[in-house]
Parts: sequence; C-alpha cells; structure tokens
Amino acid sequence: MKLTWRPAPGDERDMRIMLVEDTVDVAEAIAAQLRRLGHALDCETDGAAAAARIGDDYDLLILDVMLPHVDGFELLKRVRERGLSTRVLMLTACAEIEERVRALDLGADDYLTKPFDFRELEARVRALMRRTGQDATNRLACANLTLDRKSRGVEIDGQPVELTRREVTLLEILAARPGRIFGKDELMDRLYGDEPAPNANAIEQYVARLRKKLAAANFQIRTLRGLGYQLMLS
Repeated sequence: MKLTWRPAPGDERDMRIMLVEDTVDVAEAIAAQLRRLGHALDCETDGAAAAARIGDDYDLLILDVMLPHVDGFELLKRVRERGLSTRVLMLTACAEIEERVRALDLGADDYLTKPFDFRELEARVRALMRRTGQDATNRLACANLTLDRKSRGVEIDGQPVELTRREVTLLEILAARPGRIFGKDELMDRLYGDEPAPNANAIEQYVARLRKKLAAANFQIRTLRGLGYQLMLS
C-alpha cells in the first residue's frame, strides 16, 4: 500500500521524506503533520516495497522498526550498505536500550520511542536537517545543471533558469535518478499526490516545457512510448 502527500502550494520549505510505517492511522497522522510543515512525503507500509524505492533522492528516512517482510533494522542496514548517507530517524514502540543501541550501531541518526508528541518529532526532524552535510544533500548536480533542493533554484553552467514549482519537482525526480524510467502514473502521483491533476496530458506538457527551458543542459529527457520518461546524460 502506498500513500503520498505533497506540500501545500506556495510553501518553499519542503524536503523529500520517506516514511515507512505499517500502521496506517499513525502514518496518516505523521504525514499530515509533516505536510503542514511543507515537506514532500512518500509513505510505504511494507519494508520490502520501501527497500525497492529508497534512493539518494530523499533528504530524510523515517523508519518504523516493526514492518512486514523487511523490518526497520534490515531496511536501515541495506540503506547503509548501499552507501547512502541519507539521514535516518527510527521509530519504535520498544523503549529497551538494546534496541536503541542496535539502531545507532547500524547507522541511524536518531531514535524516537512511541508514543511521542508531534512537537518532539518536528524538533527531531529540524535537528537532523541542520546537521553537517545538509548543503551537500540539498544540492543536486546533473551534468552542467545544479538544483538547490532548499531554495528550489536551478542553474545551468552557473546561469539561473526560471522554472515553476512543479517543473522543478519533476526535474528533481528525473535528475536524481538518471537512466531510470519513470512511468506516467508514478510521475502524476509524485507531482500531485491526492490533488486532482488539471488534465490527462499534464505530464506531457511539463516535460515539453522542461525540454524547452533546459535546452542548454547536457542531458535529454526521453519519452519511451508505453513506458514513461527517462533522463539520459549526453
């Protein structure tokens, strides 16, 4: 089961967060709180499904320990074995010190015991994003293009490129994983979440605009008929 929430229009403080929590009502409550703060949030309720989706395009992972198929500890282990430096906040109903030590030893950045106050969750998220290395995570480079995830600014060879908010979001999705094919339905879901899309051709229109505005970039956005879209470096 996948749930996706996107930031409210006009809010420029968003980060990309993956929440992996199998209790749907808890996941919905956490997501609503993070969405209120302006963050873009993807949610999985299954550890194996999350393992297949997690890449370097997330700023923060929030992982429950008790998950079906692949538990939070194993998921964390896989993230670190892949060399991802993404910050990780673990959630658990167990207050035993051994479990906290295990999570930290496996590479977790912080640990929060359920039940918790949402004010503490917000504070932990803010603290994690202030840690050293945030600038490197916020800056996405792809060929001669750079995208600042915090300011949402885009430059080609150091020259600013004016993009709309959703154009930046679409570019970020594609540029974070060059070579990966993104289906139209997945892109629609990640761009709009539970908001209605303006029309069925919205993705085609955004891709066409990006191609025009990013003509000087050393990559191309390919359309693969029946499959989706793929960013390929020149």
